[in-house]
Formats: sequence, C-alpha cells, structure tokens
Amino acid sequence: MKIVFTTQLPKEGFRRLKGHDLVLPDEPYMSQERLSETIVDAEVLVATFDYAVGADILSHADRLRLVANFGVGFNNIDVAYCVGRGIMVTNTPHTVTEPTAEHCFALMHTLAHRTAELDRKLRAKDPSIVFGVMNNLGVSLYGKQLGIIGMGRIGQSVARRALASGMHIVYHNRHRLDAETETALQATYMTQDELLRTSDYVSLNLPYTPEVHHLIDRGALSRMKPTAFLINTARGAHVDEGALVEALKGKIIAGAALDVFEHEPDISEELLGMDNVVLSPHVGTGTIDGRLDMCRNVEDNILFFLAGEMEKMNLVKVIRVS
Repeated sequence: MKIVFTTQLPKEGFRRLKGHDLVLPDEPYMSQERLSETIVDAEVLVATFDYAVGADILSHADRLRLVANFGVGFNNIDVAYCVGRGIMVTNTPHTVTEPTAEHCFALMHTLAHRTAELDRKLRAKDPSIVFGVMNNLGVSLYGKQLGIIGMGRIGQSVARRALASGMHIVYHNRHRLDAETETALQATYMTQDELLRTSDYVSLNLPYTPEVHHLIDRGALSRMKPTAFLINTARGAHVDEGALVEALKGKIIAGAALDVFEHEPDISEELLGMDNVVLSPHVGTGTIDGRLDMCRNVEDNILFFLAGEMEKMNLVKVIRVS
C-alpha cells in the first residue's frame, strides 16, 4: 500500500508499517505541487495538524481511502469533502492529552509568576529589575479560580494539575460532566458568562469548529475580571486577536499566555512587545515523547484500517461546543 506523508516525521514511529511504500518528503514539508503529484495513486495520506489538506489536493487522489491526521485538531483537513468521497479521517486524541495539559499549566504558571519576563529582563540587564522584597511580584495560583472552557480529555488533565496546586475549578462544556467526574475533579459547572465573570484564570481547551470562532471576542473579554489571565493552548481562531490586544492595552484583563494564534504563524507585533503576554510557537504537544506517541497512534489507525477493525480507529467526529 502506498502511504504518503505531508511532513517529515520520525521513522522510528512507523516501524510496524515496514513493507508498505512509505513516501516521506525530503524537506520538512512536502510542497503542495509535489503532494498533488504523489497522492495520485496513494491509498493513505498522513497529514499533520499544521499542513492544510483541501479539496484541491484531495481531488487528485482517486484511490485515497484514509487521511490519518497527526494531531487531535482536524480543521486542517476538508472533512466534508472526505465524507462526500467516502474517505475516512482519523486523528490522535489520546496521545496529545498530557503534553498539552503540561504546557497549558506551564504557560499559566509562567504568566502568573512573570518567569519569562523576569528572565528576559535579567539577561538584558534591564535597569527596571531591582532586587527587593516588594519588587518583581507575581500572583499566586493557590486559592485562585481556574475556569476551563472545554472539559474534554485535555481540560480534565489541566484540572487535575490545578487541583493539586490548590486551585478552585469551574468549567463550561457543551455537555455537563457526570457527577462522579465532577466530584473527582472538584469541578463546578457554570455558564460561560458566569465563568468569565468570576475566574482568575480562563483556559481554552476546546476543539475548533466554526461555531466557536472568536469565542473570546471583545464582549467576552469585557466580562472578565481586570485581574484575570487568559490561556489559550487550543486554536488561535477561538480568540479575536485584535480585541485581545485592545483588552491588554486597556487593562481590561491582566495578561495572556498563548501557544496558538489567529493568523499563525504571523503574530501581532503589539503582542510581541507586551510584558504581560507569554508566547510559544504552537508547541503544546511538542515533546519528543509525545511526538513518538502520536506517530504510533497514527500507525495504529492505519493498521486497524488495513485489518478492517474500524471500531478501533480514532475516527473523526465533528464536535460542537457552545
């Protein structure tokens, strides 16, 4: 079977596919032109979450039967086109959970304690950094309210870390969690507006669909506390970046930590210049352990597909969160 990869991935993550025709790019990413040529007789396409696969590409692949996405998000793939063609689409929802939750919590901690800002200023010998008991103060996580929007696997994993740090957990989700899970996480369900109004930290951990585009807009930001922080490790389009810049400049909220951006990889110059903003380049799942686990999850999906064990595959379902 011919399996085409849009992106260079660790070969050790695909050892069980030995014997199949694996076509990986020579460069970090295969050009769209090259992919259009290579995919013509492919039966499986392995795409990554940062590589757009639209109908213009897929229409060249008459034999394509599976798009195995490397990532939990699948808005990089024209799923509607695939459904219309009978092409299955899978993702890797389980292997991204812990790395993303770790990164989310690290960003929140870094923002609260001003770690990146102070490190940067110390290295630059910034004269504003003066050692002293009441200088360079951050704020605590302990005893504060964390509002999680999107309480799926990643949201729950963030909640467990926050609970261990002494935070109070509230959440909003399309469907309320069962009582047993709420009790285990000591999490309280709230409407989105109530969560925004009362939380000290707001973390976005929901999948992207058109229904939640600009979920955090000017109105949502205005409902947050002026001392509150926003953390986004989900998708950049959840946040109206222009409105966020205005809110930060106007001290509508206290700060933001962002791993994803609305016009990625372009980032607002104003965000880049703000001390109360922590930024990372979409690396929420970016550990070597996590990447190899994701490779094996993609490999599992392909092997289950070849074996006809569709019930074991991570088949994509379009999720709506409101």
